[in-house]
Amino acid sequence: MDDGGRVDGVAVNRLVWDERARVHGTTPGDRFYDVEAFLAGRQTLWGLEREVVGDVRGLDLLHLQCHFGMDTLNWARLGARVTGVDFSPVAVERARGLAVRAGLGERAEFVEADAQALPASLGGRFDLAVATYGVLCWIGDLDAWMRGAAAALRPGGRLVLVDLHPLFQVFASYEPLVADWPYGGGQPQRESVTGTYADPQLRTETRDSVQYPHALGEIVTAAAGAGLVVERLGEHTEAESDGRGILPRGQDGRYRFPFGQTHLPVLYSLVARRPAAAAAAAGAAATG
Repeated sequence: MDDGGRVDGVAVNRLVWDERARVHGTTPGDRFYDVEAFLAGRQTLWGLEREVVGDVRGLDLLHLQCHFGMDTLNWARLGARVTGVDFSPVAVERARGLAVRAGLGERAEFVEADAQALPASLGGRFDLAVATYGVLCWIGDLDAWMRGAAAALRPGGRLVLVDLHPLFQVFASYEPLVADWPYGGGQPQRESVTGTYADPQLRTETRDSVQYPHALGEIVTAAAGAGLVVERLGEHTEAESDGRGILPRGQDGRYRFPFGQTHLPVLYSLVARRPAAAAAAAGAAATG
């Protein structure tokens, strides 16, 4: 357990993600980041996020916690004008280089910033803000994250969040069934990490990390508190991949968490909109 708070968590976690940004997509055993296939034209976004986000052609899209930009640039290939934000300078530098290599430099911008403290220059610029997979567990100030996402949207713009379900994160393993993580509360949890989910065989320097458990109700409440209107909340019992490496894979290639005669949710999707009336209301208040 860590009591250093959000600022300490950001500093500690940046070191972890700097290292991951250096190695992801560079080793033969990498399961998630096939850079050469991406450069050859392969679309690497998962089906769920594409379904929930929908058509992005002609939209200004903000990708929060974009890592080294491969998914961001995939959205650009689907027709969006994209801006990726990440707190790792290594990730941002790599993303900019990848955009040039992919011939997408004119459609992509990358900004180094903490998603809990987005720069004012991003305010009101986007039709869509997207964040996917392994997102909020790294966020100590959930309210600040939601406020920043909401402020970046134009009136009527949407936030789409696809992430690991908080209940799934409670469990350390499926067989044997071991639960070692709080369900919600947001208290920082410090642990030592080595290697990376992308390549289980890769050994890296052992580093501390700080993560934060947020219950589903806390996430929805934070979105509402930021002035967003929640339009959809989905809980999904199957996934196309298992970054944690603990789920059995079915004959159909999908990963599920069996529990008695049913399955526990492993992902959730949240769609929330900045009200179109927000700008008019703000203007009326300013002139009233």
